[in-house]
Amino acid sequence: MACLHDHSCEDNDCSSNWSLYKHIDLPKVSALNEAVPGSAKSVFKPWEHRLNSSEEHLESNEGDPELLVYIPFTSDVKIKSIAIIGGTDGTSPSKMRAFINRDGIDFSDAQNMQAVQEWDLVENLNGLLEFQTRYAKFQSVASITLHFPDNFGGDTSQIHYIGFKGEATQLKRDVVATIVYELMPNPSDHKTKAESGGGFSQELQSSKVKLNRESIKDRKSMSGIRSRGFN
Repeated sequence: MACLHDHSCEDNDCSSNWSLYKHIDLPKVSALNEAVPGSAKSVFKPWEHRLNSSEEHLESNEGDPELLVYIPFTSDVKIKSIAIIGGTDGTSPSKMRAFINRDGIDFSDAQNMQAVQEWDLVENLNGLLEFQTRYAKFQSVASITLHFPDNFGGDTSQIHYIGFKGEATQLKRDVVATIVYELMPNPSDHKTKAESGGGFSQELQSSKVKLNRESIKDRKSMSGIRSRGFN
């Protein structure tokens, strides 16, 4: 479902509406089948820069329009809608599929897995369209993978802008990792008394040493008595 903006962005702060840009973990963004390695990062930008055609864009390899873009976030987010600005001359993606919190998927996975949601896209050259999500399914999103299987007939697929509208939970991903780490028992923090060199095991060993010493002393004493008896 696509929703058309019904206001002028000159009178409203659109950048605050597309607030998830600052929550994207940009260095970790990646894409499959991009003609220029690392170019997927360039499509994530502030709203006011969305139409800057002089900037780098994401393009698929010649003769293969399929793209798969992985976008992680620095905190869990809730996504209400997605905006896609594609290229001209049939290079805009014609379909989009979304996978939530599924890291490391490839084209084979994407083609065989059930997407959380699919959209039939339209050419959105001015960025006025936003594609609504099934909001209840886009809660606690740590990462989203967008699959663009085809375009409107171009030899390549081009994407100039991807924007997310929603809100962040402010629960940082590194904080979550720390919490999970702390909840996992650390064997080194729970050594037995025997492993730590103390407790019953050490006391038993000390007792054995003491008994051995006393036994040796007793044998020496008996030896002395027997020697004196023969004299």
